[in-house]
Amino acid sequence: MSAVKEDVRVAFRAVKSSSDLLSEQTRRESSAVSYPKRIPIAIASASGSYIHDIEGRRYIDFLTGAGVLPLGHNPPALIDIARDQLGVLVHGLDFPTPAKSDFIEAHLSMLPESLRGKYRIHLCGPTGADAVEAAIKLAKLNTGGGEVISFFGGYHGCTQGALSLTTDRDMKRGLSNLLPGVHYYPYSYCYACPFGLERASCKDACANYFARSMKDSHNGIGDLAAVIMECVQGEGGAIPVSKALIQEASRFCQENGVPLIVDEVQTGCGRTGTWFAFEQYDIEPDIIVMSKAVSGIGTPCSFILYKERLNTWPAGKHIGTFRGNNIAFATGAEFVNEMKSKRILENVRSRSDQVVDALGSLAEKHRFIGDVRGRGLLLGMEIVDPESKERSPEIAKYMQKYCLDQGLIVELGGRNSSVVRLLPPLNVSQQTVADALDIIMAACEAVSMKLALDQNSFFFTDYVI
Repeated sequence: MSAVKEDVRVAFRAVKSSSDLLSEQTRRESSAVSYPKRIPIAIASASGSYIHDIEGRRYIDFLTGAGVLPLGHNPPALIDIARDQLGVLVHGLDFPTPAKSDFIEAHLSMLPESLRGKYRIHLCGPTGADAVEAAIKLAKLNTGGGEVISFFGGYHGCTQGALSLTTDRDMKRGLSNLLPGVHYYPYSYCYACPFGLERASCKDACANYFARSMKDSHNGIGDLAAVIMECVQGEGGAIPVSKALIQEASRFCQENGVPLIVDEVQTGCGRTGTWFAFEQYDIEPDIIVMSKAVSGIGTPCSFILYKERLNTWPAGKHIGTFRGNNIAFATGAEFVNEMKSKRILENVRSRSDQVVDALGSLAEKHRFIGDVRGRGLLLGMEIVDPESKERSPEIAKYMQKYCLDQGLIVELGGRNSSVVRLLPPLNVSQQTVADALDIIMAACEAVSMKLALDQNSFFFTDYVI
C-alpha cells in the first residue's frame, strides 16, 4: 500500500471505526443486509486472498465476494486492464466493441473442444438472476411450454422467476404469486438421502425416481419448458449432483425436446476444477447460465450460452441496459488469459486435494463433522450434533465466529445454515490454504473442548450472531 493510501486509511480510521460503520449500516440500510450480520466487519482494503478491516486487522478471505473474485482481490493485471478501458469506453449497450468481441471469444474458447461452434452467447443484465430469467424465457419461447422442473436445494436467484425456481422456503415466505408451474424433484443429497436410504444404497435413487415419474401419466406436470439444475449446489451446501441423476435428466430432455438449463453461476469459470462443472458429467446442456466470476474482478456481468437451434429471439425480446459493461468485458477477457497462461485450473485441483485431505482427517477425528464434500474449490463441511447427528447450526455458527476471530472468513450455507462453506480464490497459495486449515483445525478443537464440558454450550448467545 502506498504512503498516500495508508495516510488516507489511517485518517479514515480516526473518524470511523468498524463498529461505527456497522451501526450506521443498521440505521440507514435495508434490513435485508445479510453478510455483516454474520461477519461483522467493515472492510477498508483488500489484496489477493486477504481483506483488511478498518482497524487494520487482516483476514484470509475464503468467501471472495461469494465467488465473484476468482483471482482474489485486485489482481494487478486485471486492474491495469480496467484502468485502460476506463479511458476508452465504459458502457456500450449491445453495440459491438473490441472489448466485447475479445470477451466473447475468450469465454467461447473455454467450451470443451467438442462443443465449440455449437453455442451462441446472449449478454444479460448484471446478475446471475438476470441470466436465469433469460434462460427460462428463451426455453419458453422455443417450446411453447410454461412449466419448469427444478430440484431440492437449488438456488437460482432472488428475482421473481429465479426465486420461484429456488427451493429455500424461508426466502419465499410472505411472497405471493411467484412464477406458477414449477415442480421440484429430489436432488442427490446423499448424506441426507431424500428417500431416507443409507448412503451406500441411495446412489441412483433420485435418478430412478426422476425416470419413473417422467413416465407417470399422473405426475401432474403440464407442458414443460425446461429442466434447470446445478451440477454442484452452492448455497444448497456444496452438494455435487450424482452422475446418474444429471445424465437421466439430460436423456429425458433430449428425447422430449425440453431444454436442459445448467446453472453455472457459482460453479463456472473453473471453480470446480474444470472451466464448466458440467464437463465432469458427460452431458451437453442446451442452455448454460454464467455470471459471478466471468469478469474476473467482480465487475457485474452475466450471460447465457445456448444451442444454435434455440436462437429464436426477435430483436429486443430480452434486453437490459447494463448488458454493455465494457469494463467487465475487458477484464473478463484478460481473466481467461490469466487462467490459461498461469494454469490456474491445475492449482484449483491441487488446492482442492489439500483441503479435502485435511478436512477428511478432521472428520475422522471429530464426530460433529458429518460430511465433507464439493468439487474443486467449492467445498463444505456439514456440521451435526455428535450424538443425534441432526444438523447443528449452533456449532456451525460457533465455528464461523471462531474462524473470524482468528482471521479467517468463511460462510455458512445448506439446510439450517449448518454447512461451513469454503470459496477461496482459485489462485490461492498452498501456504495460505495451510494457514486457513490451521484455523479450521483450531476451531474444531475448540468445539470439541466445549462439547466435553457441556454439549448444550452451543446455545450460549455470545457466539450466535
